[in-house]
Amino acid sequence: MFILRWLIKRYPRFSQRALEILPGFMSWSLILFPVWGSFLTPLAVAYYIIAFDVYWLYRSLALAGLSLLAHFRIRANETYDWMGDAAGFPDWKKVYHAVIIPNYKEPGMILARTLSALANQTLGAKQIIPVVAFETRAGKDANRQIEKMLREKFSGVFAKLMFTHHPSGLTGEVVGKSSNSAWGASQLAVEIKKHKNWNPEMLTVSSADADVVFHPNHFAAITFKFLDNPARYRRIWQGAIMFYNNIDKIAWPMRVFNRVASVVYMGLLMRPDRLINFSTYTLSWHLLSEIGGWDADVIPEDYRIFFKAYFKTGGEVEVEPVFLPILADAAESIGFWKTFVNTYEQVKRWAWGASDDAYIIKQYILDTKAPFWDKTIRVLKVLEDHFLWPVNWFILTLGATLPPLLNENFSRTVIGKTLPQVSSAILTVSMVSLLVVIFVDWRSKPKIAGVPLWRKILSPFEFVLLPIVGFFFTALPGLDAHTRLMMGRYIEYRTTEKV
Repeated sequence: MFILRWLIKRYPRFSQRALEILPGFMSWSLILFPVWGSFLTPLAVAYYIIAFDVYWLYRSLALAGLSLLAHFRIRANETYDWMGDAAGFPDWKKVYHAVIIPNYKEPGMILARTLSALANQTLGAKQIIPVVAFETRAGKDANRQIEKMLREKFSGVFAKLMFTHHPSGLTGEVVGKSSNSAWGASQLAVEIKKHKNWNPEMLTVSSADADVVFHPNHFAAITFKFLDNPARYRRIWQGAIMFYNNIDKIAWPMRVFNRVASVVYMGLLMRPDRLINFSTYTLSWHLLSEIGGWDADVIPEDYRIFFKAYFKTGGEVEVEPVFLPILADAAESIGFWKTFVNTYEQVKRWAWGASDDAYIIKQYILDTKAPFWDKTIRVLKVLEDHFLWPVNWFILTLGATLPPLLNENFSRTVIGKTLPQVSSAILTVSMVSLLVVIFVDWRSKPKIAGVPLWRKILSPFEFVLLPIVGFFFTALPGLDAHTRLMMGRYIEYRTTEKV
């Protein structure tokens, strides 16, 4: 470890590029091994594919079980009296919640919907401080019109309704949610000093996507968890992200992807030891200030803020699940093709989270405070998810057919003849998890009026498209992002279009 630390400090640029190349190198290596390996070491390829299938069986069954448990916990938490628990603390009224809502050309009706959900919190809107964070590059006139509409609609509703306008072209910044959130937080810091009743030690701050709808109990639950936990300044709170706001408005393939993604994010809440905040989350103002806020020079801000906090506090920060739904919009546009492209670009942006791997690995090597096994498991889990993001589809779908197809001699051996059957049997067992996903999705989706009966009947059968959906909305955008990172062709932040 000492040598690695020396190399990183001695050659910062070289180490950065080497670590940026790593995700793409690993992904391409794992994908291509069954191709060239079928000629040179077909037996090793066969064992590799069987091992991968067993790994996938374990992961799929585990996720199915966890998502089912998460679903039942969410249903119970939705009806629980969180406000009653929060009000049991004598100082609950001193807790304020700032919600930073970065947006770029977001329709006013979407922002109004998000603010309406905040206004309808059981905690009471007078303890909530929305910060609508505009980008000046979206056009001053358009921003001002939306600001005027929102001010009129929500005047006097909240403790304070703030609007910030992030200047474009600031030195050292990368366009995106992280830099806008950093600017919004800086303006919030100025405002905090003006209000004596806003105690910074009793303030939380949320980073919220502009299209989310918080459950009415969300901030009552956050208030309780904040007051009830002595380690409140070492926690990040994460709700269940579900892409259900517009799920029945988008075409079949994109709908399937977002339904599966929603169930996956539910299941992740059941593993707090590996949970990392995503999309919309909450932390204390104390912790955010302690670590220096969001970084303005990166695109993916959620994983970055976790590992920044984790390593700066010596591994003391954890993500605590909040088993309440946070409804979000699935990527949508006008027409099938534009919605397809929007979904692809959104997933590519998520997969660009691999660009954080260099930062995470560096911090892991340089760190001397965090518990070794805890940080090791956390980092390895992230690398596993990132490296295998584009790999899973290729190995599961094509892997078992390649050795006997490409190597005629191997196809005559016992293992060569039975490899496709063994692989198929393992993956067939893993289909049990799909039944659980369909059930959890069916029980979790909000009931939408006006959906034809035939659509409801055919809804479970939409999942037959998963192999196609997996290629276009998981494997391909993941490989696209990893390859761009490996070649140094950095992507620019692209916001998801709204209609």
